[in-house]
Amino acid sequence: MFQKRCLSISIGVFVLFITYLHSSTLPKIYFLHDVYKEFYYIPIFFGALAFGLRGSLLIYLSVVVFELPFVIQGWTGAFASEVSRLLHLLFQGFFAIFAGYLVDRERKVREQTEKERHLAIIGQVATTIVHDLKNPIITILGFSNRIKDRKGDADEAIDMIMNSALIMQKIVQDALDFSKPLQLTLKQEDLREVIARACQFCAEKAKGGEVNLSVAVPPQPVYAEIDGVNMERALINLLSNAIEASIRGQNVRVGTVPGKDTLAITIVDQGPGMDRETIENMFTPYYTKKKEGTGLGMPIAKKVVEAHKGKIHVDSKLGVGTNVRIELPYKGSK
Repeated sequence: MFQKRCLSISIGVFVLFITYLHSSTLPKIYFLHDVYKEFYYIPIFFGALAFGLRGSLLIYLSVVVFELPFVIQGWTGAFASEVSRLLHLLFQGFFAIFAGYLVDRERKVREQTEKERHLAIIGQVATTIVHDLKNPIITILGFSNRIKDRKGDADEAIDMIMNSALIMQKIVQDALDFSKPLQLTLKQEDLREVIARACQFCAEKAKGGEVNLSVAVPPQPVYAEIDGVNMERALINLLSNAIEASIRGQNVRVGTVPGKDTLAITIVDQGPGMDRETIENMFTPYYTKKKEGTGLGMPIAKKVVEAHKGKIHVDSKLGVGTNVRIELPYKGSK
């Protein structure tokens, strides 16, 4: 709104400036007056770009009001000369209508395209969430019926129901977290503690898959201005992916590399690696090749890292593994 107001003032000042040039130039210097008349096309054009048809017509009418006295003042009665002047005003009007129409049409097409894109995204999100919720719902209904019919192990059924409910909770929470703006509470924290909490959270998953999870951090504190809670969640998402990509006996290594201006956190696994399509789309919301998962883990991690004014890089080779590197602003030890 402020920018449009400034542009309106600038256009108005430019029109007045052209009018001032008209009035300060001797009427006999015809060629200069002809040049000044051409200058009026500039504010009309910018008015169309900024405000569409309505704006271009309003500026054109202002131009006519300012230019008409010079037309009357220079009236000679010569038919060809006066027809030329009137045609010039008419051409300016045609230009204002045509330019404004084109801008309005372009805006409508762009708005319609944006609306269709937005609806397509909503449809994709809804389809993905429904698809991801379907399996846990089926599991909950199935084991609920077992309990109702008193078939099988009730404790096992309750465990499966609770596990499915937790999966559903994560799907919904991920969708909510990704859709809302990220609010960071930055403070000086020892990054080693954040990494330790993330690793502790993922330790049970690593143990269940018989994956070796190791941490290599400096013995001295590594202080950085971060939001520990959100950074921990980002690391959990990345660690979970690394553990899920690994098989029995493989290693997942987490480390830090303090530098002069940046601090790197690396997560390296020995999994199957990723193909080019997966690498190119891994940060696309809801893109996933896993049977279970929302496809929001990597986008959320990227969102958290970039909110810290950092960068995330992924290097992966088929049959070798994946190396994720997070680079955060760093000012050295506290």
